[in-house]
Amino acid sequence: MTDWREDRIRSALHGENPTVLGRLPAGFAVIGDVQWLPGYCLLLTDDPEVERLSDLPRSARSDFLESMARLGEAVERACAERDPAFRRINLEILGNTDPYLHAHIWPRYEWEPPHLVGMPVWLYPPDNWRDPASGLGPQHDELRAAITGHLAAQ
Repeated sequence: MTDWREDRIRSALHGENPTVLGRLPAGFAVIGDVQWLPGYCLLLTDDPEVERLSDLPRSARSDFLESMARLGEAVERACAERDPAFRRINLEILGNTDPYLHAHIWPRYEWEPPHLVGMPVWLYPPDNWRDPASGLGPQHDELRAAITGHLAAQ
């Protein structure tokens, strides 16, 4: 059996991706593998062949962007309820590493290092992506539930 990380979209379609929070009109809301900024989520397209937003017909593009906004709102509400230092949400569609269409939903906090708080998260040290202490785990179950609850309430 293949690891779900090797094909995140097909594993989500088959109900085998444990990071899935819910299904949205244009894809899957998933919580990030790393949580050094608690609440980090992504929207994955539900079509593994779609590489960029422009691959979608115009109506599907709107659906993807609306789904991204819905996930962003759910993350914003959940994070603001849990941490008074919550600042805002950053929404990004990059696609420089993974070849399928996806959007990053980054919560930002006042407690971030001053030299990084106003900068893109990609300027954080690469070790943040590999540090086991920030990996997704049971300690994030309440946050997952809060985000899922806000998604369902929309």
